Amino acid sequence: MVLALLCALVAGCAATASSACETPYAGSPQFKNCLFENPPNPQALPSASPWKIWSRFIVGSKTDTVPVDPIPVRTLDGAQLEALDRDANHVIRLGHSSHLLKLHGKYWLVDPVFGERASPFSFIGPKRFHKPPIALEQLPPIEGLILSHDHYDHLDVPTIEYLAQRVKRYFVPLGVRARLVEMGVPAERVAEFDWWQAAEHDGVRLTAAPAQHFSGRTLNDRNKTLWASWIVESGRERIFYSGDSGYFAGFRQIGERFGGFDLALIENGAYDAYWPSVHMTPEESVRAFEDLRGKVLYVVHNSTFDLAFHTWHDPLERIAKLAQAKKIELATPVIGEVLTIGRPRSNALWWEGLK
Repeated sequence: MVLALLCALVAGCAATASSACETPYAGSPQFKNCLFENPPNPQALPSASPWKIWSRFIVGSKTDTVPVDPIPVRTLDGAQLEALDRDANHVIRLGHSSHLLKLHGKYWLVDPVFGERASPFSFIGPKRFHKPPIALEQLPPIEGLILSHDHYDHLDVPTIEYLAQRVKRYFVPLGVRARLVEMGVPAERVAEFDWWQAAEHDGVRLTAAPAQHFSGRTLNDRNKTLWASWIVESGRERIFYSGDSGYFAGFRQIGERFGGFDLALIENGAYDAYWPSVHMTPEESVRAFEDLRGKVLYVVHNSTFDLAFHTWHDPLERIAKLAQAKKIELATPVIGEVLTIGRPRSNALWWEGLK
């Protein structure tokens, strides 16, 4: 059971692909030999073997990977959300990579995880460091929901089951529709995207873009669904969301194609030398931000779950030093904090002094 969990969260277990398969995704450039693949990257370093990774999680030791002191959380309610300027774009941090967006008055969710654990099981697996700043039951009507990929810390069963009939439209990478349908989402509400495909919904333009990662939720379904980063355009402002990704040349390509971003949400956490090409170190996150031509670096994928071996505060400490040295405008919001794009803000290093 523990091996299954670790396989799903960290390494995955690739089943041997058959030489032929029936699939609606055969036309995707990312789909080869019955599985989705990352773009060629000669500089990508290989991950350690699944057995080596599992063994380390089972018998290895961890130090300071879970906070002792409470993580600060700013609670939210409907009245506070409604009071936010309807003529602006707002990003509210819910924890890890989960965000609530208010885009010119309409609400969107990105990789929402409200469950207690990032796990296929309710009784084992990485447990939240903090409660969500707003309860699922308190969420306003959701116009759209964006998913980057199907890992448990991004696609959460209890969250989707609750929201299934409460979200107007879902936007997901290829293959993820079936996951949502199993969780009770009507198939007709789900739009699937390959990389570089785009659509508009209620005044918001969405584009799925490349990422260097992998997918899978069980022992035998690695890379049977696609993963993606996303570009969200609302009014004249552009938001980039990396999802999960190692560093690769695609960030520069995205930056060149879109001409830069007002806000770039980039992963910064769960990195390790055992899996060097599916998550970025803080140094690589900064490099990706520079490639993307972002104005504000907003770091995600930290401070909620224990998914690696670095200390829980290492991603934040390192990115803050790098941003200061490079004079990058950094956003490390407190859980529940609202960031309004284009508006002045002061950035608090909220983790300092916490154990």
